Parts: sequence; C-alpha cells; structure tokens
Amino acid sequence: MSEQATAPVSAAPAKLRSRGRRVWLGRNANMIYAVVLVVILASIFVPFFFSVTTVNFLLIDAVPILLMAMPMALIIITGEIDLSVASTAGLSAAVLGVLWENSHAHGNIWVMFVICVIVGAACGAFNGFLITVVGLPSLAVTIGTLALFRGLALVVIGDDAVADFPTDATTFVTSTVPVIGVPVFMVFVLVVVAIFAVVLHFTPFGRALYALGFSKEAASFVGIRVGRSKFTLFVISGVISSIAGIFWVLRYSSAQSDSVQGLELSVVAAVVLGGVSIFGGSGGIVGVVGGVLIIRTVNYSLELGGLPDTVLTIVTGGLLVISVVAPSVSARIRLARDRRRALVHSGEIAKP
Repeated sequence: MSEQATAPVSAAPAKLRSRGRRVWLGRNANMIYAVVLVVILASIFVPFFFSVTTVNFLLIDAVPILLMAMPMALIIITGEIDLSVASTAGLSAAVLGVLWENSHAHGNIWVMFVICVIVGAACGAFNGFLITVVGLPSLAVTIGTLALFRGLALVVIGDDAVADFPTDATTFVTSTVPVIGVPVFMVFVLVVVAIFAVVLHFTPFGRALYALGFSKEAASFVGIRVGRSKFTLFVISGVISSIAGIFWVLRYSSAQSDSVQGLELSVVAAVVLGGVSIFGGSGGIVGVVGGVLIIRTVNYSLELGGLPDTVLTIVTGGLLVISVVAPSVSARIRLARDRRRALVHSGEIAKP
C-alpha cells in the first residue's frame, strides 16, 4: 500500500484525539466541570443545600436570567451589549399588571401576553434603531434606555402592585416535576436554549455573528448585512426579555414598577463568565448556561448562609470583573510563553 493511501488512515486517530481534546478540555466543558465543582462544594459546606427544595428554588430563580442571557450572548458576540434587558422585562411586567387590573380579571390573559411581547419587541426595535441606523454606541444607548424603560414602567403602573392573576397560570409557572423538583417551566426554557444553540452554532446567521465580532468592516465586505443582523438581535432580546417579565409576574403573582430590577448585572456576568468575550467574536451557548448556573448556585448558597443582598451584589460584580480580567491575563501569559519558546527554538536564548 502506498504512503498516500496510508496517510489519511494514520491521520484519522490524531484528528479524533484533537477533536476529543476540544470537547473535553474546551471552555464549554470547563464550565460544566466548574458547575459540578461549585455544587459539590456547596453541598459539603452549606447546610440544607443538598435537597430537592434547592433544585426547585435554584432553577426557578435562574429562569429569567437564563432566558435573557440567550440573546445577550449573541449580542455580545457581535461586539455590542444590551443593558436594558431587565428594564424591558420590568416594563412588560408593568403593562401586564395594568392590563389585568383594568380588565377586572375577566380579560383574555393570552392576548395580554401577546401585547407584552409586542411591547418588548418595540423596546428592542428602539434600541436597534438608535444603534444600527443612527449609529450610536450600544453601551450608551442601553444605559439610557435602562433608565427610560424603568421610568416608563413607573408611569404605567405607578406605585401600585397588581396581584390576583389567574391561579392556573401562576400554579403552572411554579409547579415542579415530582421527586426531582425541577420546575415544569424549565421545559420551555430548555427549548429556547436549544433554539439559540442551533442558530448560533449550526446556521449561517450564527456563524456571521462571530465574523461581526471580529470585524464588522470585514463582515460587511464578505456580504454580511451588519445593520440588519444587529437590529434583529436587539428585537429578539426585547421579545425574550418581555417573556422573562411575564414569567416574573406569574411566579410572584405580582406586577409592580420595580419587577426584575437589577437583574441585568447577573445576566451580563453569567454571559461573560460563560466564556463569551466582552470584546466580541467568541463564545458558546453551553458555556453561558454554565455561567448562569454558577452564579445562581453561588448566590443561593450565600442566601442560605443568611448573607444580605449587598453581599450577593458584590459577589456577582466580583465574578463579572474576574471573568473579564482572567481571559486577558491568560492571553498575555500564553503570548509570553509562545515568544519564549520561539526565542529558544531560534537559539537567541539558552534552554532552561
């Protein structure tokens, strides 16, 4: 048999080993290992953590963060950011509360859900218009709309808190699978996660988002419609945020102006901790899911320990800083190591 015939055969095991290393040692796999490690440590050191009740509360608290983290991941991969997600959810929650209150509890709540989703889409479209058409930076725009949408929520519902939502809807949202304690609503969340994973990793649109993150000029040169892609992502972000707001209202059976307030920090922290580069161009959905679970596990453990909310905010902010700084430090160390190896190989410096 010739060398040309045997070369592909001999190269196949090496290719499989390389692919295996990427699967088991990649950033996404590391996030899964980190989640397992955090859960084990919490089970050992935090009293009452290892229980079905913990599974229920931890996952149901993660639902709005996980939902809003999906479009946020895609937006950050393109080099943009949306800090108004929690305010969009809060505005949708306020709209749902007012609609339900004014219907005297006899209106079709599904129609109200659709209206809330339209409100979220309008918020996302407003952000997208200012960013892609007017040309303003997403950081400045969404900081502004963070305050604007929250203010509109206060205008819409005032200081009131609307309750008495349909029992069947609130019961469904808070119901759990018997024995294991997983919220039933997580089935819907997993479907959303799967859709975003497929779109990002297995479609031309998703691959184009990575190109946008590396260089929007180069992406435009190869035919990617930069403005339309980003505008679409912000609209999707508004829609998903509104769904998170609806979930929040039904879970707590209460709608008020400060619903979902402050959750944008946890969303951004989870996405960046999950391996999505804050500078754009890299990241994956599995890592983002791991980031959400790590943050919720750490925060829930601290809550069980009786620590105040200020400590939880500090920890979340610290995780965000670490997740931003760590990749840069790692890249610098790797670059210095590669340069040293090149100098050793060239003979300019002696081997250690």
